[in-house]
Formats: sequence, C-alpha cells, structure tokens
Amino acid sequence: MLLSLQNKKKVQNSWAMYDWANSVYSLVITSTIFPVYYNSVTKGLNDLDRVSFFGFEIVNTVLYSYSISFSFLIIAIISPLLSGVADSSGKKLQFMKFFAYLGSSACVGLFFFDASNIEWGIICSVTASIGYAGSIVFYNAYLPEISEEKEYDLLSAKGFALGYIGSVILLILNLLMIQMPHWFGIPEGGFAARLSFLITGLWWAGFSQIPFRFLPKNPYNKKIKRELLLHGYQEIRKVFKEVRQIKVMNRFLASFFFYSMGVQTVMYLAATFGDKELGLPGDQLIITILIIQFVAIIGSYFFAFISKQYGNKISLVIMVLIWTLICGAAYYVYTVYEFFALAFVVGLVMGGIQSLSRSTFSKLIPQSTTQHASYFSFYDVTEKLAIVIGTFSYGVIEQVTGSMRNSALSLGIFFLVGLGFLLLVSIPKRELAAQPVLSDD
Repeated sequence: MLLSLQNKKKVQNSWAMYDWANSVYSLVITSTIFPVYYNSVTKGLNDLDRVSFFGFEIVNTVLYSYSISFSFLIIAIISPLLSGVADSSGKKLQFMKFFAYLGSSACVGLFFFDASNIEWGIICSVTASIGYAGSIVFYNAYLPEISEEKEYDLLSAKGFALGYIGSVILLILNLLMIQMPHWFGIPEGGFAARLSFLITGLWWAGFSQIPFRFLPKNPYNKKIKRELLLHGYQEIRKVFKEVRQIKVMNRFLASFFFYSMGVQTVMYLAATFGDKELGLPGDQLIITILIIQFVAIIGSYFFAFISKQYGNKISLVIMVLIWTLICGAAYYVYTVYEFFALAFVVGLVMGGIQSLSRSTFSKLIPQSTTQHASYFSFYDVTEKLAIVIGTFSYGVIEQVTGSMRNSALSLGIFFLVGLGFLLLVSIPKRELAAQPVLSDD
C-alpha cells in the first residue's frame, strides 16, 4: 500500500539513519584510528616497515592497500548475484541485515588485533569491509522506492550528512579515550584504540535497528521462489541487457568508475599518506579527518543546492575539477598546515560527490522498473572495482617508486578521464509526477 505523508517521512528518516549507523565504520576503521593503529603495531625496526603475512614478507602499507582491494573485489563478484536474488525474492532488507551484522561483528573482532596476530587484523578488516560494502548495495536501492525523484538529491545529502555527524560524535569519544585514558579508567597504550573498534561494531549494529524496524520488507509483494539463485542470475542478466541499451547510464557509470578510483582511494589512504609522507602524529591525523567530516556536511548540502540551480552535471563537473587539483596539490604538501588546508578542500567535495553520484544514478533508472537492487548493483560494482584498481595501483606505484606522493599524483589521471566521460553525459529531464512510495504494511 502507499505510504501516508507522515509515514513517508518516518521511513525516509529511518533510511537516512543507516548512514548514521554505518558511517562510523568508514571514519573510525577506514580513515582514522584503525590505519594509525595498524601502522603503529606493524612498524619494523628499520625504515622498510616490512611485515610477515602468512609467511610472505611485504611492506605494511602495501599490505593494507592490497587488503582493501581484495575485500572490494570479493563484493564486486558476489553483489550482482545477491542483488538479483534480492530483487526476485523481495529479500532486500534481509540481505542488508546480513551484511550489516557481518561487518559490525568483524569490527568487534578487531578488538583482539595486536602486533602478534597481523593475519587476524587483516582478516577482520577485510570482513568488515565486505559487510559494509555489501549492505550499501541494498541500502542505496531503497532510495528510488521511498522517495520521489525531486527528493533524491536532498534525501541522499541528508543520509551522508547524518553519517558525517554520527561518525564525528563517536570519533571524538574515541579520541578522548585515546588521549585521556585515565578519564575512562582504561590502561594507556593500544587498548583505547582496540576499544574504539569494539564500540564501532556495537554502534553500527545498534543504530541499524532503526532502519531495520521501519524500512519496507517487501514493497512489491514478490513471492519467494524455490530456484532463488537461478532467478537471481536471470534477474541480473535481464537488467544487464537493459543497462547496455541505456547510453546515458553507460556514460555516467564510465565517468563514475574513473573519478571513484580517485575519490575512494583518497578516503581510504589519506591517513596513511599523512603518517608516512609527513610524519604526522596520530592526533593530528585524526584532527585532519575531523576537518574533512565537518566540511563534508556543508559540502553535501551546498552541492545539492548547486545541483538544484544548475543541474547535477554542472555540479559534478565542478567537483571533479576540484578533485583533480587536489591530487596535484598533494604532491607538494609538506607541512601540517598545508595538509589541513588540503583536508578542508577534500571535505568540501567529498560529501558532495558521493551524495550527488548516488542521486544522479537514481534519476537514470527507468521509472517503470521494480528491480532497484539489481540496477544499484551495477552502480556499486562500478564503485567497488574502482576501489580495487585505485587502491591496488596506489600500492603498486608506492612499491615501485618508494613514494606515496607519486601515487597521489597519479590519481589525477583518473579524475581527468572521469571528467571526459562526464562531459558526454546528458541527464534527461523527466516529468516529476508523484511516484508511489510503497510499504508492505
């Protein structure tokens, strides 16, 4: 049945709260405390910082880059099939729950990671990454089901903004634990960092109960079929054929693929860059990430406003150009204040480009379809493959040249290619008639 206006707002707010729930993983585990903690426990007695991983000797930061690549490669392989199953069975919410609990449990597992069990730490971080990325596929697919097209940009921005706010709150708490452990009655050293991983997992699982409670479970009342995997495969093949015929979607995904290589790699490896190239202490690295998060809240809404005034394409082109300049500037950053200034600019375009990319793709999905998870699987697989190639190439360039600065500079090439494809995109103007917002109640 259709949702009333009051229930529609409740569903939309609960959907946005999943960003609040899972963004703590992105900030605490991906961007700040875990990379700093990982670097500190894996630093060797010499400048090579080599570690043993299942008997193989490898540079610690290169291992970290490769582990990120591997986790997203796994989700890129399995998510299309899972999305097809979800669409054909109406089980989107159940898949979202599974991956959310998988990721949050892995964060809890990181509490037991120290210098004596590097393999355990990498396994848990990879599993958490798979859980996070897997749940996002099904979360994103709800956007065109619970809102009208004219609401996409602002609702998407609201989700990212809530994510930034929630993750900053938890990060400040974690930072206080690390800096002032006696306030909390905990021992000094790495215990506070490991405790932050535990709290992150509990936060993620706990606040996820809000969207899990209010999001529609089976909005199109699809019946579950016995041959679930077969139907999932057939569903994704059907959508793949449709995607191939939509030229504007192909061009947008090509652009999204290349500029996401840069965006996501910066997000995942900014802390390790500051640590290794600039020698910044952990507290200054975390302050840098806080700057990014606060500015990203403003950026999400600012570029949604630009999009409303001038269109999604113009807004995205501006941000990709700024990202290209960021990569060039990173090569010449040597002081903490230069790093802070660069972080401010990164934050401004990070929130905007993520939010608008999601809402722009939603506008390209045929209005007549009910296969939103399958369509969004192509969006998410594009992003995951971009992360795989971006982080892998970043690690390879560092390994070959011995400098992360060269890796950062090379990301500018990805942005330029993405910009080229983006200039070919012509986002169609569609009638913004009221779309049905569905419930299974």
